[in-house]
Amino acid sequence: MLAKAILLEKNQTAFSCNIQNIAEDELLQQTGDTLLQIQYSSLNYKDALAITNTGPVVRQWPMIPGIDGVGTIIHSSSKQYQSGDSVILNGWGCGETHWGCLSQYAYLKSDWLIPLPTGISTQQAMIIGTAGYTAALCVQRIIEHGITPEQGNILITGATGGVGSVAIMLLTQLGYTITAATSKNNNTDYLQQLGVQHFIDSKTLACTGKPLQKEQWAAAIDVLGSHSLANICAQTQYGGIVTACGLAQGMDFPATVAPFILRGITLAGIDSVMAAQPKRIAAWDFLAKHLNTDQLQHIGQIISLNECPKIAQDIINGKTKGRFIVDVNR
Repeated sequence: MLAKAILLEKNQTAFSCNIQNIAEDELLQQTGDTLLQIQYSSLNYKDALAITNTGPVVRQWPMIPGIDGVGTIIHSSSKQYQSGDSVILNGWGCGETHWGCLSQYAYLKSDWLIPLPTGISTQQAMIIGTAGYTAALCVQRIIEHGITPEQGNILITGATGGVGSVAIMLLTQLGYTITAATSKNNNTDYLQQLGVQHFIDSKTLACTGKPLQKEQWAAAIDVLGSHSLANICAQTQYGGIVTACGLAQGMDFPATVAPFILRGITLAGIDSVMAAQPKRIAAWDFLAKHLNTDQLQHIGQIISLNECPKIAQDIINGKTKGRFIVDVNR
C-alpha cells in the first residue's frame, strides 16, 4: 500500500513541501493502533502555517500536515472500533507532532477518534472540521454562561473564516443577533447569507484602545487575540463573556483588569486540540442538532492535495473565505 500525501521536510538550510507516495511501513512507524483510510481532510489556518513554513507549528520532521480527517477504519487493535466504522479526527497534535490527514491513509490512536455523527456526511464533517467544532465549543460556552438572544449582539471576529462562518450559522439558528467584524467589505453578501445582521470594520479593533469603552456586546467569539481581544473585552457588556480561540493578530494580550473587576466579564479560553473525548462528542452532537447542514455548501470548497500549497499561501495572506475541503483521492 502506498499513500499519496503532502510531506513537509526541513533541515538547517532548506524547507520543502511536496506530494509524495508514503509506504505503509513508514506510516505504521507513527504511534497508533488504528489505520484509517482518509476520504476527506481540510485546510485550516494551522495547516497553512505549516505548509508555508510561516509559523512554528511543526515540532517533528518530516511531517504530514492535516489536523482534520474523516474516513473509514481499515483495522484497529482497539475494542472501541471495528473495520468499516466511519470516524472523525480533530487535533491531538496531528500535523504538529504526529503525521496528519493530508494523506490517503493515517495511523492514529483510537482514543483520538470519534464516531461520525448521524445526520452529518463525511464531506459535511470536513466542511465543519476543527474550525466548526471549535465554533461549537465557543457557542456552547456562551450558552453555559447564560447569555440569551434578548441580552444583545454577539460579536464574531474573523467572520469570513471557518470558525466565524460556522459560529454565525449556529448562533443564527439559535436566534441570536450577530455583528461581524471583518476587513473584507466585498464579502458582506456572503456573511448576510449566513445570518449576519450588523458589521464593523475589524481595523477599528486592531489598535490600542481605552481600558473601558462603550458596552456593546453581550458576548463575543474572537480568533484574533492581541489588541483586538483587549478592545473586545473593554466593549463587552456587564456580566458578558468573551471566548478566545485564536491568535491571528498576535498572542499578546495588552489589556487591563478593568473590564473584569468593574464589569464582571469573563474571558474563556477555548481549546479544541486536547479537549477530552466526551467534550468532543458533545460538541459534534450539538452541531448535528443545531447546524443547518444545507447551508454548509455556501462555505465549503473542495480542492485536491496538489492545490493545497497555493491555497495555504492565500489563507496566510487573508485572501480566502469559508472552508477548504481536501479530497485526498482526487
